[in-house]
Amino acid sequence: MKKKLVSIMLVAAMALSVAACGSSKGNSAKTDGTEAMASSVSKTPDNQISINLASEPQTIDPALNSAVDGGCMIVNSFAGLYTYDKDGKLIPQLASDMPEVSDDETVYTVKMIKSQWSNGEEVTANDFVYSWNRAADEKTAADYAYLFDIIARNDDGSLAVEATDDYTLKITLTNPCPYFNDLMAFPTYFPVYQKDVEKADPDGKNPGKWCQEAGFVSNGAYTLKSWKHNESMVYVKNPKYYDADNVTMDEIHIMLSADDTATYAAYNSGDLDFVDTVPNDEISTLNGKNSDFHIIPNLGTYYVGFNVNDPIFDGKTVEQAASMRKAMNLLIDREFIVENVGQTGQIAADSFVPAGMSDGNGGVFKTDDTSYYDATKTGADQVEEAKKLLEDAGWKDTDGDGIREKDGKKLSFTWYTWSSATRRAEKMSAQLKEVGFDMQIETLEWNYMYEKIESDDYDAGIRELGWAEPILIFNACYKDPNAPGKTDAYFKKVAEMAAETDTDKRTEKVGELQMHIFENIDLVPLCAELSFEAHNSSLKNYTVLKDGTHVWNDLTY
Repeated sequence: MKKKLVSIMLVAAMALSVAACGSSKGNSAKTDGTEAMASSVSKTPDNQISINLASEPQTIDPALNSAVDGGCMIVNSFAGLYTYDKDGKLIPQLASDMPEVSDDETVYTVKMIKSQWSNGEEVTANDFVYSWNRAADEKTAADYAYLFDIIARNDDGSLAVEATDDYTLKITLTNPCPYFNDLMAFPTYFPVYQKDVEKADPDGKNPGKWCQEAGFVSNGAYTLKSWKHNESMVYVKNPKYYDADNVTMDEIHIMLSADDTATYAAYNSGDLDFVDTVPNDEISTLNGKNSDFHIIPNLGTYYVGFNVNDPIFDGKTVEQAASMRKAMNLLIDREFIVENVGQTGQIAADSFVPAGMSDGNGGVFKTDDTSYYDATKTGADQVEEAKKLLEDAGWKDTDGDGIREKDGKKLSFTWYTWSSATRRAEKMSAQLKEVGFDMQIETLEWNYMYEKIESDDYDAGIRELGWAEPILIFNACYKDPNAPGKTDAYFKKVAEMAAETDTDKRTEKVGELQMHIFENIDLVPLCAELSFEAHNSSLKNYTVLKDGTHVWNDLTY
């Protein structure tokens, strides 16, 4: 049995952002007496950029990926039917136009433009039929397979997706879906090259094997030329890409490093153009004082979740375990964290669905003045209530060491985090210690931590999800199969919310789902997500899409 991760899990809903950096083309100088991203001599051509990725992608398979790093590689190496422009508007990519929709809103017809795979073969409607069925097949074991549940099934169990000709898709849904166009822009809906997949894994035992090394066929702006695992990746412009004439960068060099201090130092020395994280200690000297420093709002929410199988809950009734989780919740000072740790204008979260998330009908589910949860309560009253809850659950400090115990077992767990989130963890550890929790902190590389969380081998850890649709949030909230709030009734409500086309009714159902989670104390929102990054001011056409994805194919200096 591997060492477990921690009961508290920070999850960001809605960010497919990447840690990026680039060739030095002249960074800004010192500002207000602070050393701010020093200039250097250009070391690489204007048509080449280097991107820092915080960890090795687990996979670049559109069907299998559910992580930040892999998602960013996918959107730059594969093309789907639809994408988003720099203003967050959904636009056609391989589709020739927005889909034709039947009067009952259940049949979508998508016409495609002619395009090619990187090997010169045509991308056809059948490629999408194959890829979507593959992603939805339980044998593939895709995390986001449920995103295809909205599509009806044929008698043989396959998706009701038909290639009526080489460049036309006919899709039949089970019911109207207000966000289906957005689904088709999500990476899980991107096509893969069938021959590569089947050649690499003829027995179907390793569905992602085809893209574990460089050289696989893709259809996006870039192809993967080389991959030195845990060290570097090199992408080159794909001349067969449908919009290759507008791809300005010939090469993207990717450095794989989770050390934000080292990458920031490299940026300051002029070796890198672009980093998507800045050490917390540097934020106050840069924010509002340096033109290279940028705060990027993401449609995301950090939240705290609890592994109900953690040994500290052993022998507890459902009510006692809930009391312990509530005690932890009471002690998290969200206002302190966003003001003194985040320092980038984050807002303490009072819901899981972030403000500004589209409802699929031209509105939003939540505005800044809509609240589901009091995120501001702090102070002595909270501490005393937390102490009482732990006492009632049988946890007492009998030996006077400040740590509660029960049946000879300490109230102790380990929090796994990555380097840039360490200060949040330290603050939470101090807050929990006030009432007798012993929270240990261990810093891991993101990829290793992600693997442990995915295998349920943790006490607590940090994850990120991406996409601006609440069904992804509410399905992902219950990774733990034994969570008290994970019931058939809950997922019935999720399905009803997903199918509801009336804006007001759908918003009401979103609120009901959030309250279900609050009442079970399975998960607690922490703060709205913002990313802070630096890129030199000479970098032009820098685009971050509404899902947090960085787009590099039209960058110039």
